Amino acid sequence: MSGGAALLSHLDAAFPDGSRPARLGVAVSGGSDSLGLLHLLCDWGRASLSVATVDHGLRPEAGREAAAVAGICAGLGLAHATLRWTGWDGAGNLQDQARRARYRLLADWAAAEGIGDVTLGHTLDDQAETFLLGLSRGAGLDGLTGMRPVFVRAGVRFHRPLLGVRRQALRDNLAARGVRWVEDPSNEDARFDRVRARRALAALAPLGIDAKGLGRTIANLRSTRASIAAYLAGWARRHVAQDRGDLLLEGDAYHALPEDFARRLLNAALRWISGADYPPRADAVMQVILRGQRQRRTTLHGCVISFRGPGIRISREPRAAKGAEPALPGAIWDGRWQITGPELPGAETRALTEAGLADCPDWRASGLPRASLAASPAIWRGGELISAPLAGYANGWQASLAPGRDDFAASLIRR
Repeated sequence: MSGGAALLSHLDAAFPDGSRPARLGVAVSGGSDSLGLLHLLCDWGRASLSVATVDHGLRPEAGREAAAVAGICAGLGLAHATLRWTGWDGAGNLQDQARRARYRLLADWAAAEGIGDVTLGHTLDDQAETFLLGLSRGAGLDGLTGMRPVFVRAGVRFHRPLLGVRRQALRDNLAARGVRWVEDPSNEDARFDRVRARRALAALAPLGIDAKGLGRTIANLRSTRASIAAYLAGWARRHVAQDRGDLLLEGDAYHALPEDFARRLLNAALRWISGADYPPRADAVMQVILRGQRQRRTTLHGCVISFRGPGIRISREPRAAKGAEPALPGAIWDGRWQITGPELPGAETRALTEAGLADCPDWRASGLPRASLAASPAIWRGGELISAPLAGYANGWQASLAPGRDDFAASLIRR
């Protein structure tokens, strides 16, 4: 198989026949990895492409680099958009905030364009660096299985089809085309953990510890994690019930789980209910597992965990739901809910809250706890409550969990 054909085979594997999107977004920074992905997708020719570049506004060259990507896209006959981030206030972890902003901007752009799938140019070298960073932090199984090939943010699927490809292979392919790429100076800044991991990987290569070998280790660990996930998904089918966004666990069965399995299940439940991208701290989860029955009720990761009799109810915390960004009707709110109904200018989805619950005289008939209803999705227009479907005040509207967020057991396998 030729070099170009070998690279294209990774795209065939990532997007097999029968599940191939007709349209793909491509995140392109101007670096070799994302430009290499863009040109491979053009060669592949099996999806309509739209391109976006995120300008974080952190370097004066960034605007020129985005314009250069726009020029490349014009030459390829592709639509291009520059997405600008202006949200950093100089505090906190810059790289983490920039990464979160990048995905948020890309997800918003894709949704506005009607694009459900966006591709990213991460490579096998990125996988190996991520593995080393996990080792440096004492990570367990989840932290050592590398980047996910597919994940969902704000209803958009992000794909990393080149996780099995070395960066140099992409650069060789670009060089053969006469395509130049940008070198981000931050890639040589030793203040950043990932740069230090990259240098450590180069130092370990003479011992045979390289990206290719670590890729095999990651694949083995990922297979182990998949087996555990399949077991827990089967367990959840038998012992977990969904109640309009809440989860009801059989307490005796849950407490009989091995400690690590119990932690994984609770982590997954908290993320499923909160809509969060990341799990809570491991020590906080273990405190709930070890002390939960004595506490009877506790909050963690934007969720309420109640131990009542033989069962465990996990629901959204009203205060956390109240702080969720409002959404237009039909859009995903709080990471997982959608409300649909008649067209109503000025309407938006927000939490029902205790104040709104007072306007729902029949809420007790729903059978849901008061706190669950206070955190549930509602339609508001200004200060006027229009609809609270879960609290018995539908008024022509319907609330449902968004596709992909409606089956807890299935979510255990997708993670």
